[in-house]
Amino acid sequence: MSHVEASNIHGDRPSAASDQGMADRKELASFAFERTRMPIVVTDARHPDLPIVLANESFLNLTGYSADEVIGRNCRFLQGEATSRTAVAEIRAAIAQHRDATVEILNYRKDGSPFWNQLHISAIKDDDGMVVYYFASQIDVTEYRRIQTLEEAEHRLLLEVDHRTKNVLAIVDSVVRLSRADSIESYAASVQQRVQALSRTHALLAENGWQNVLLGDIVRAQLRVFGGAGVNASGPEIMIPAPAVQPIGLALHELAANAAVHGSLSRANGTLTINWREEARGFVLHWIERGAQPAEPSRRGFGNVLVGAVVEKQLGGSITRDWSNDGLALRIHLPALDRVGTDMRNTP
Repeated sequence: MSHVEASNIHGDRPSAASDQGMADRKELASFAFERTRMPIVVTDARHPDLPIVLANESFLNLTGYSADEVIGRNCRFLQGEATSRTAVAEIRAAIAQHRDATVEILNYRKDGSPFWNQLHISAIKDDDGMVVYYFASQIDVTEYRRIQTLEEAEHRLLLEVDHRTKNVLAIVDSVVRLSRADSIESYAASVQQRVQALSRTHALLAENGWQNVLLGDIVRAQLRVFGGAGVNASGPEIMIPAPAVQPIGLALHELAANAAVHGSLSRANGTLTINWREEARGFVLHWIERGAQPAEPSRRGFGNVLVGAVVEKQLGGSITRDWSNDGLALRIHLPALDRVGTDMRNTP
């Protein structure tokens, strides 16, 4: 064998091995691209609309499209009615700036079903530094977001339960501390009745999903215990925000209990009329007892004090009383009740 021949032989072998290695790497890359469980597409950056040139089987399985339906199209066909325009703008900005980006975006499958897509985009450059392709991987994070949403909702619910529990306990604490009676039996009964009044408003809140409750429902729930033929309640639909429902219910209970023990509901011919109307970003409630000699405030005891504390100190309203030989007329004005405190520890 001549030197030239030998040289040719040795020279050809590295070249052949290199070509084979390159072919093997391309085949392995193609195999990995196709078999990976992560959905992947590659788009052509040299075309203004960035058409898809490669889409693996996982991408097709995720979206429900066939290869013929996606090759040559821009990925925007995955967008839909509820897709965030902000997320789309983030993707466009990343492409325009040739930078990597990860964006969560709501996409849609071929059958119209939505899924949350954690999209990662990365630019692929040639030897001259020019962007020639964009590599995009997708992760279906729908289930993760569902669990995350449930956890957030649970957390908010726990905070709300904690808040409402503290509100109720603050009122119960005030009732227990401030109730007065001549005997242990009377004291226990008065506390029990007030807690039951709170329970009735609590039930209204539960029925209304812990949202606003109609004032008329609160009035009727408290009067039902003492009501009779001489009771009339009427007024427009006024919604009471949840934090104010139990304080108002407790105040109405005290008024009704006083009427039943000392006022018009303690007499066969007595009448009680309650009406309300909206006024000055709040509402006015009129409580009118007729047909019985009313007891003075000193005889109505803690109930009278509690009504004043709830209306004036807790709810920020005002109450005026008109005592006459024929009965009692109260005018209660409460402002907008969007924010209501529940601390009654300073109640006299």
